[in-house]
Amino acid sequence: MKAFSGTLALLATLALGCLILWPVAGATVAASTFALALLVLLALQLRHITLLLAWLRDPAPEAVPQGTGVWDDVFAALYRLLRSQHQSRSKLSATLADFQKAGAAIPDGLVILTQGDRIEWCNPKAEQHFGLERVRDAGQQIAYLVRHPQFTANLRDENYSEPLMLRNWRGTDLVLSVQLVPYGAGQKLVISRDITELDRVETMRRDFIANVSHELRTPLTVLLGFLETVIDTGSGGDAILRRSLPLMLDQTRRMQRLVEDLLTLSRLESGGNPLCEEPVNVPDLVRALHRDALALSGDRHRVRIELASDAWLAGSEEELRSALGNLVSNAVRYTPAGGEVTIAWQAQDRQAVFSVSDTGIGIDPRHVPRLTERFYRVDRSRSRETGGTGLGLAIVKHVLSRHQGRLEIASEPGRGSRFSAIFPPERVRAAPAADAAAKSA
Repeated sequence: MKAFSGTLALLATLALGCLILWPVAGATVAASTFALALLVLLALQLRHITLLLAWLRDPAPEAVPQGTGVWDDVFAALYRLLRSQHQSRSKLSATLADFQKAGAAIPDGLVILTQGDRIEWCNPKAEQHFGLERVRDAGQQIAYLVRHPQFTANLRDENYSEPLMLRNWRGTDLVLSVQLVPYGAGQKLVISRDITELDRVETMRRDFIANVSHELRTPLTVLLGFLETVIDTGSGGDAILRRSLPLMLDQTRRMQRLVEDLLTLSRLESGGNPLCEEPVNVPDLVRALHRDALALSGDRHRVRIELASDAWLAGSEEELRSALGNLVSNAVRYTPAGGEVTIAWQAQDRQAVFSVSDTGIGIDPRHVPRLTERFYRVDRSRSRETGGTGLGLAIVKHVLSRHQGRLEIASEPGRGSRFSAIFPPERVRAAPAADAAAKSA
């Protein structure tokens, strides 16, 4: 508007000058002068318009042309407008970059869908969960890429009430929880979460409840049956008592061991039970475990001991005795008569290793990863015959974890097994001087 007003003022000035010139120089000269002035003015306007058109082909704030007169104001206004737009665009770009960084940092998968359920953006976790690629799949309908009947049905029916569980997703053991969230005008968020570990824990919890109920029910059924028999027979004959009382005692002891192991596990898992730090004479402990193994074997096995280190450990002697004792008793119980059990204590790469090797029945490799689960048994009937509770290796795992150690299992069906408890260097302690001197003497 300012430029237009300036042009009108210039034209009015030229017209006034010609009117003044008319009486002096005549109409022809006045008209020629006015026409020439208009031509010059038009040429200036065309030049500035040409500069403007050339600049509009590649507009940049630093390339705004220089003008004269009112055009200088026009170009200055364009420069301010374009600079403001560039600043707004920079802020939007920075905001978008921050959003993408935040989306990439989210531990859950996130997919933004436009109308028609087309992919607008997804974060790296969503790419991993669904096998997507953000650039390649932009604009694609998600139902064409995430092929799952229930997911497609929920998308079609706009079922936003509950998350969808996708098990064994994409041919793996992955378990995904997928939630659809509507927002805006026909837009949706697809939020995915990897709940594989949570699902595994929930499965273990269900199995634990079922198994502990079953394990307690069996001895209780035996006790109840014999007690009812004694009551029904009145005073109870000597023959019935001689037959029933040992069985009731055996089942009672079995139930007692089960309860004690459950209490041990509960104590180990309790956050209010800090580890007792004390020097543990492991060589003496290994000798004691060797004597226990001989007693449990009853001369049915060859039980060897290999003490290749005099190192001690820092930790709880009671917990270590329980854990290492479980490994030893398992080896004796699952090794047939005439087999061999070797108990060893040695140093290895600054670590300390307690191992129990046997020539027993061995374990199929597919069972090995689950051996430390509560009540998981390779052969349930054989476990009952040997008197195991199904909690021994779970206790071993927890004790070693509290001592920053780990359990390694190597086994081959028909050839035996080797269970190794490996303790890190920070747990290993040198034997006291008095103990080392007594050993050398």
